Amino acid sequence: MTIEIERGSDVRPALSRCISVAPEEFDREFWGLKPLLSRAENLPEGFTDLMTEAAVDELVSSRGLRTPFIRMAHEGSVLAAGRYTAPGGFGAEVGDQVSSEKVLEEFAGGATIVLQGLHRTWPPLIDFTRRLVDDLGHPIQVNAYITPASSRGFDPHYDVHDVFVLQIAGEKHWRIHAPVHVDPLRDQPWGDHRDAVAEAATHEPIIDAVFKPGDALYLPRGWIHSAEALGGTSVHLTIGVAAYTRADVVQALIGSLGDVASLRSSLPAGLDFSDPAALKTVVDETLAAVQQAFAEMAGTGPGGAADAVETVSKSLTSRFDSATRPEPVAPLATVDLIAALGESSRVRWRGSLHAAVDLSDDGESVRIRTSTKTVALPAEAEAAVRRLHEGGDIALGELPGLDAASAVVVVRRLLREGVLVPA
Repeated sequence: MTIEIERGSDVRPALSRCISVAPEEFDREFWGLKPLLSRAENLPEGFTDLMTEAAVDELVSSRGLRTPFIRMAHEGSVLAAGRYTAPGGFGAEVGDQVSSEKVLEEFAGGATIVLQGLHRTWPPLIDFTRRLVDDLGHPIQVNAYITPASSRGFDPHYDVHDVFVLQIAGEKHWRIHAPVHVDPLRDQPWGDHRDAVAEAATHEPIIDAVFKPGDALYLPRGWIHSAEALGGTSVHLTIGVAAYTRADVVQALIGSLGDVASLRSSLPAGLDFSDPAALKTVVDETLAAVQQAFAEMAGTGPGGAADAVETVSKSLTSRFDSATRPEPVAPLATVDLIAALGESSRVRWRGSLHAAVDLSDDGESVRIRTSTKTVALPAEAEAAVRRLHEGGDIALGELPGLDAASAVVVVRRLLREGVLVPA
């Protein structure tokens, strides 16, 4: 039997911080369908633990950011990197580090600062993003947009990913318009529909509102938006969600068609690909073979629906695991704990580490399978591994099915493999 690690709980706390409705209502009424504006009075936690103006200054002045973790734009146009970066000096001679002096000059002149990839560089957002990924089940990135007073950021446009906008400081006037291209895929950017987007932006907005600190907006991909800072510096976070689609399911299924013998045969020699009449027979035969293959996938038994589901599962799981990251490990603290392990030592399963736990076919070992490795332990450790997999911290002496010495051996191995972390 295989048990998949639970992604998020019924409460879904990270998502709940960003919306003013219950998660179940959000899933049903808003996700991928329409915007949701949530005011600060209905989001009592606020977002100052995630980002502040002081944090922006720290990132720009003290953290040695390099492109592409920072970019700047002015009146809708992206600035050349050399206008806000410079070499870092002795011991850090790379030429694309952020220059706080240059950033000051451009920002004072009306340019917007964009801090990109904060889910990799700012600790509070590293943790929050990981939890939001667990709640939504899709990869996520986080950028911050810092706009000077009365400055326009980017022209009306749409994104090819869903976004949550969290207003951190200042006020910003947002205008939201309905899509001209519904549910765009990643290779369908707004520039492909530039004229239609510009025309749509002249109509009455669906949302025309001033965002204040603590306000939040959910915006599905494809919805047109633009924003302007009001009266002072505005800081907001844009949380981009790269939602997987049914097109991704189709691609995974198509990727399995290489197993169909009739589709692996060579096309006729001398075939003129520019001649539709010459291609018709090939296309008709290929469509018939694909239809037959899909019909078998939808059936039962060997090669049927179960195999199709397994194909999609493996493809999307691989993509998801390569696009997301589990909780970071602390090498020094982990090594120190390994050296001092005892019955009272407490450990827990590494946060957001998606894994499957099962017994080997011969029943001799329990396996922990992640996207990057398989860790095998003696079958006697199965009960302890499953208890750890359930979540929560536990003392080594409380692990079921193992004596003290065996618990130390098992936990030491799992700490070294990055499956467990110190509690």
